[in-house]
Amino acid sequence: MPYLLAIFLSIFTLTGCQSAYYSAMEKVGVHKRDIMVDRVEAAQDAQKDAQQELTSALDALSAFTQFDGGELESAYERINDQYQHSEDAAADVRERIAAIEDVAEALFDEWQGELKLYTSSKLRRASEQKLNTTKASYQTMLKAMKRAEQKMTPVLNTLRDNTLFLKHNLNASAVGSLQGEFATLEQDIRTAITQMNAAIEESNQFLNQLKQ
Repeated sequence: MPYLLAIFLSIFTLTGCQSAYYSAMEKVGVHKRDIMVDRVEAAQDAQKDAQQELTSALDALSAFTQFDGGELESAYERINDQYQHSEDAAADVRERIAAIEDVAEALFDEWQGELKLYTSSKLRRASEQKLNTTKASYQTMLKAMKRAEQKMTPVLNTLRDNTLFLKHNLNASAVGSLQGEFATLEQDIRTAITQMNAAIEESNQFLNQLKQ
């Protein structure tokens, strides 16, 4: 991103004044549609990162359940680190979705308001049809993203429970205690990843619709 745009981004993101941010960006040639594309792509990246962190957390827990000797403290630290990374990744996904919702509202409000500026009824109808189609695609994408984000909640809850349990039970019996929960956690993570892949696919379709 050019230096000037980076300045605008930092200033207006920190102040939280999104309308002023959008106005400032338009003055340098970056429109709401461009920002929407950037934010959707950023959300895709965040979901991919979350998939990797959840998978790494599962790997760490799997290694612990198969623990057959060595330093339990080191094994716990790895699990705790991956849990924290997973929490951060999930928070990033939520923030990215919220950013998409914000720019979507601004974009669609602007688009709707500009329809009355047309003098050509034919062009107005075409633009309105495009708006409605884009809105429908957006809603489908948003639902998929939120559905995927919600699937991360039970995974994070289980990871948190296991991490807290291990924090105060670093002994051989803890290994057996967690083995029973591993299969459920594994399935929950697979479900979350599947939902995130579906959301990424929906966002690709939305981007194609937006760029037409």
